[in-house]
Amino acid sequence: MTLPDLFPFKGDWPSYEDGLYQIYLTEIAHAKLCFKGLPISCQYRPESKNKHFGFWHVISEGEVEDDRTPDFRRCERIRWIAYLITEAETNNEISWWENKRKGSKRVVIWHESEDFAVVLEYRKSYYLLKTAYYLDKPHRKATFKKERDNFWKAQKG
Repeated sequence: MTLPDLFPFKGDWPSYEDGLYQIYLTEIAHAKLCFKGLPISCQYRPESKNKHFGFWHVISEGEVEDDRTPDFRRCERIRWIAYLITEAETNNEISWWENKRKGSKRVVIWHESEDFAVVLEYRKSYYLLKTAYYLDKPHRKATFKKERDNFWKAQKG
């Protein structure tokens, strides 16, 4: 299967941000996505700039919430998030595995050849979309490969 088209920036940030948010709401937050039989939820609060908290985590980067800056590689790939989630269990180009971060069980869904990942966090009866991003650091890719391979090796016993 083919990845969805990119949503490129064309110079007008306010319009682009609105377009990104509409895609986020329609194709992710309200799309009733599921992974491994559990629904995907998006974090709304704390709301920021009249938009879901989770929205900013899939289009921007930065450690300090109020200082996050748009990452155009994340932005233009916003349509890939739902695609990776829905295709993860059946598409051989996409791999997934579980890991622990900050005491929480997470799932990483990775399209290795496109260097794009989606991160979900397991909750009692659903997954929370934590973030999605473009992998631009070679060490991150090496870490992903090692984590994935170790997870699946352990699953096989």
